[in-house]
Amino acid sequence: MKKVIKDRKDIAFFNILYPLPMHKEAYGKSKAIICEQSLELLEAAFEKKALPAPTCETTVIDQNIKLAEKLGISGTPAVIFPNGTLIPGAMSADDIIKQIDKK
Repeated sequence: MKKVIKDRKDIAFFNILYPLPMHKEAYGKSKAIICEQSLELLEAAFEKKALPAPTCETTVIDQNIKLAEKLGISGTPAVIFPNGTLIPGAMSADDIIKQIDKK
């Protein structure tokens, strides 16, 4: 994402946290990130660092899980493009840009 944003100022990402059950701490970490609205905590989570406990009550993560199930998303990462195309799995910056530039 960082490379895409660096190379293309016209592209934005919306990260929707979807903690998988197999990652035991992911649900609590996701709630902590949402409560604090913190990019720093998101970065720390990606670096597998410990995060503080959530400081609020929120249903956002539960709603995200329901949405992922409804859309048939069962893993992360997954990328949904503006045209509705869903691509599961990691993508290179070049592949993301190519997909967006498809006519």
